[in-house]
Amino acid sequence: VEAGARVIIIGKRGEDADFAKGHLGSNRERIVRASHKPVFVASRAFKPISKVLVAYDGGASAMKAVDHIALSPLFQGLSVHIVTVGSSTPEVTKGLDNAKAMLKAAGIDADTSILPGQPETALGKLVDEAQFDMLVMGAYGHSRISSLIIGSTTTAMIRSCKVPVVIFR
Repeated sequence: VEAGARVIIIGKRGEDADFAKGHLGSNRERIVRASHKPVFVASRAFKPISKVLVAYDGGASAMKAVDHIALSPLFQGLSVHIVTVGSSTPEVTKGLDNAKAMLKAAGIDADTSILPGQPETALGKLVDEAQFDMLVMGAYGHSRISSLIIGSTTTAMIRSCKVPVVIFR
């Protein structure tokens, strides 16, 4: 079934969501780990998407996300902001500039920024305060244990964000 799909869409929580408010669906991690397609984790309430935040760490999955946005007609005309959480280094700045250039070549004008702090808190705060409608991120970061489980940042963002999260592996 996945071979013919462009994206996998799942809910944030399972059928017992009303009884386990803080619990994420038990199948979510398994689906994200197994899927070779983007996984759209839907939020409970529908809201039209016009403002997209892309969490960019320079890793392969983040680059895959930017490439997908550039190639998809669904992102044309949307406001896109690419952010890295961490320190400003020449390597980080170059990565953001490359991501922005890739989107610009596809006709998408994106803004970029570097935020201090930890991704789990800085991204969630930015999504809320700047009223983004969707978060796009890679499922795996640069950590040494990233190949063992979905990163804690990914899990934290799905749990805390009230907006849909699109995950790339």
